Amino acid sequence: MVKKFKYAFLGAAVLTGVLVVTGAGKGDFPLGKNLEILVNVFRDINFFYVDETDPDKLMKDAVVGMTSKLDPYTEYLAAKEMEAFTVMATGKYGGIGAVIRQKGDYVAIAEPYEGSPADKAGLQAGDKILAIDGEDAKGFSTEMVSTKLKGDPGTSVKLKVLKFYSGKEEQLSIRRERISMQPVPYYGFISDSIGYIRHTDFSEDCSSDFRYALMEMKKTGKLKGLVLDYRDNGGGIMDEAVKILSMFVPRGTEVVSMKGRTPEMSKEYITSDSPIDTELPLAVLVSSGSASAAEIVAGAIQDLDRGVLVGQRTFGKGLVQSTKPVGYNSYLKITTAKYYIPSGRCIQAVDYAHRAEDGSVRSVPDSLVKEFATAGGRKVYDGGGVMPDVKVPAEYLSTFTVLAYAKGYVEDFVDVYLRQNPEKVDPETFVVSDEAYAQFAEFMQDKDMDYKSETLLALNSLKEKAERELYYDKIKDAVALIEKELKEDKVGDLQLYKYQLSDVIADDIVLRQHYKKGVIRRDIAKDKEVKEAIRVLSDKGRYERIVTSQDTERK
Repeated sequence: MVKKFKYAFLGAAVLTGVLVVTGAGKGDFPLGKNLEILVNVFRDINFFYVDETDPDKLMKDAVVGMTSKLDPYTEYLAAKEMEAFTVMATGKYGGIGAVIRQKGDYVAIAEPYEGSPADKAGLQAGDKILAIDGEDAKGFSTEMVSTKLKGDPGTSVKLKVLKFYSGKEEQLSIRRERISMQPVPYYGFISDSIGYIRHTDFSEDCSSDFRYALMEMKKTGKLKGLVLDYRDNGGGIMDEAVKILSMFVPRGTEVVSMKGRTPEMSKEYITSDSPIDTELPLAVLVSSGSASAAEIVAGAIQDLDRGVLVGQRTFGKGLVQSTKPVGYNSYLKITTAKYYIPSGRCIQAVDYAHRAEDGSVRSVPDSLVKEFATAGGRKVYDGGGVMPDVKVPAEYLSTFTVLAYAKGYVEDFVDVYLRQNPEKVDPETFVVSDEAYAQFAEFMQDKDMDYKSETLLALNSLKEKAERELYYDKIKDAVALIEKELKEDKVGDLQLYKYQLSDVIADDIVLRQHYKKGVIRRDIAKDKEVKEAIRVLSDKGRYERIVTSQDTERK
């Protein structure tokens, strides 16, 4: 106890000493005063609170409290959390390269990455991990298995697995490698002359993969239009976005800028590489899941009249984060600036700086939405995200379908299906037959599906409001009738959502046999947004009209 007291006291004394220096300026007095209060509170809780306290946890709680009223992107990253953050930023880690899932008492392979050590060792979806380096893996969580499978490239891990198809146990020694997540999982031609690139994240060096895909299609000599798929791309490293934009616009073009409180946090991003093709017609697919760097690429292409955006309004994340070391291998990820695309508009949708009295945040109100102009004079607007030039309504999975997948029932059925039907399918033409779906419906009969649809939840909300406002007696008979129709009916829901569930089952079968690129190939064939993009690129007059004179919608 004496050592802890002495250590904490010295820390407080040193910190207070720093405060005397940094708080000397008149403008810094509030900062110095409040930091001193914080140190004193921290010290007194550690020394005098009735129960033993954990200084590390107290500090993290204090930082979480400080950042909770800022924005969701500003956060404290303890040393043990930095590994996950680094993997997210770089897309690289040391391991065997496989997605895993809980399967009863064991963890099983859900998807080996194509060409990874797991793939080369012959691991397949459904293989159960029985032991790791001689340690029985029964009862291990996915987090525990993931930690044990990761390690320095060049080291090996020994696995005992129960093979999915043969039912036999095998001993494997797998040499770990530097695993790079595939930022471009698929590219290729989707019509005679129109290419397609699926780009899923802006991790370190993703622009190299993007460039390779583009150049491979250009080598054929038949590339006349290109679809860039940024749907559900959550963004990442801004420099990578600039490199990708530099492939399509003249060198020296400003494609994005950031503005912060200090000069060092403000910067203009100018393309410095020679472009690959400044004339190739582009169609960019966007969705409400397109965020940050993905929105910058899409927004810059729109603002520069360089292509047509197809889909839905993007997410609206225009905040820049920087990481600052705060000692002992811990970091603060902090929002330091906002992004602005070439027209001058900011894509940020939520105003975290001005909260309501209850602490809630809100989107930019219509009255504050401002008009901007593209390079060619088309009207575009701020207010959050980027509005597409060609709107295509989003398709959503039902709560029932999502729950069936989340609970693992789809994967469990596919286990059964593939044991009975191990032959490979064609990823572009495969569909689940009526007979196979009937087997799935039978498989689901004893499965727990306790849920309420969004419609039923909305009806419950209506009932509560009607009761508060004394209208319920007038509408209760109608509500009861609707409620009866909407009550949980697993058999009925299995038929109502047959198309969605069949599609999800088919995707899982294709994934296991043809990896992620097989699923993309299958989905492209029936994707209405891809089809719309092809129509736009195939109609030269329509394309030119959009990029030269069509204003975007305000909301």
